[in-house]
Amino acid sequence: MSARSESSSRPAEAGGAGPAIALGLVLLTISWGVLHVGFWHRNPIIDTPVYQGYGEKIVDGKVPYRDFPVEYPPAALPVFVLPALADDDDYGSAFELLMWTCAVATIVLLAATLAAAGAGTARLYAATAFAGLVPLLLGSVILTRFDLWPAALAAGALAALVSGRDRLGLGVLGLATAAKLYPAVLLPIALVWVTRRRGPREAVLGLGVFAAVIVAIVLPFLILAPGGVVHSLTTQLRRPLQIESLGAAILLAAHQLGLYDPTVVSTHGSQNLSGSLPGALAAVETALQLVALVAVWLLFARGRPDRERLLVASAAAVVAFISFGKVLSPQFLIWLLPLVPLVGGSAGIAACWVFAGALVTTQLWFPHRYWDVVALESAGWLVLLRDLLLVALLAVLVAAIRSGSGAPRTS
Repeated sequence: MSARSESSSRPAEAGGAGPAIALGLVLLTISWGVLHVGFWHRNPIIDTPVYQGYGEKIVDGKVPYRDFPVEYPPAALPVFVLPALADDDDYGSAFELLMWTCAVATIVLLAATLAAAGAGTARLYAATAFAGLVPLLLGSVILTRFDLWPAALAAGALAALVSGRDRLGLGVLGLATAAKLYPAVLLPIALVWVTRRRGPREAVLGLGVFAAVIVAIVLPFLILAPGGVVHSLTTQLRRPLQIESLGAAILLAAHQLGLYDPTVVSTHGSQNLSGSLPGALAAVETALQLVALVAVWLLFARGRPDRERLLVASAAAVVAFISFGKVLSPQFLIWLLPLVPLVGGSAGIAACWVFAGALVTTQLWFPHRYWDVVALESAGWLVLLRDLLLVALLAVLVAAIRSGSGAPRTS
């Protein structure tokens, strides 16, 4: 985060990350509280009733995927069940407390990662402070989505990898993937990291740990309800072009210019564009997503295997997955909370500014003007601006991988 080189910023001493963590947690708690008042508390669009329905059914003894459909992977279930142990009227508060706890863990793990990478004290303070302010920049969506759970797990996996605990890191990455599929895009980077530093045998063992964790979590449900588990996965893969994705935002802009007349439909729990052109754009976005991911993986594999490039490539992979996905919900930006602040040097400063712009731009239309977007009003320009900022963020990170300028070599 600091523009100075590591040679001019002393690495944090053992235990020196504590004050930086404290700063991040103070800012996080203030941000969390502010989201409950004034502008931030108006017109919320929440998912907690869906989560509460899942949790209460499980507490009542019903088997997910078999007795009722579940949209999310099995490792997401604990964060739905735990708040259901409270009184019905307290579910929302209990869920928020659980997500705040995940955010706390994320900031602690972010600091641990930077300390293990030899980051200077100034960079530690800047990174934890920025992470603590992310909820305020993004808005109330962070209170009622479970995405801080897989984000914390992904942060834990990265912290373990940077610290040299490769098998633990790949195991936690498997748990994160079983909670929400996106952390799987970090797997190729992690395997290259382990192979280049400890050899192919250790990478194979780590891959085995990753797979074993996923199998241990998913297999019981697959045995009990194979159709339900498969349906949960295929439903996500078959989703149409969501109205907030880059392709849809381009079509919304074309509508404002009088060049296209979109049709909005509500399916798969979201608002989407239907028709042959949106369908074609969904296929194009999926192809671009794959190309961008492979490009990030190959760029990392071809360069030196140091910690700074690992951090930059990890952030870039998740940004690529988000930017070109045919679904781009506001909560996806939560996935970047523990990743973008890890990037050092001038690239890190640029990345955090662009990321902050994407967060604030998202809050300008979600949730307050979301239904204006659905009604095809001019708020759609804000969606396009947010999506283009994410593409710009990817460009910054890819340039940092190519040049190795994310921060000077520390390993």
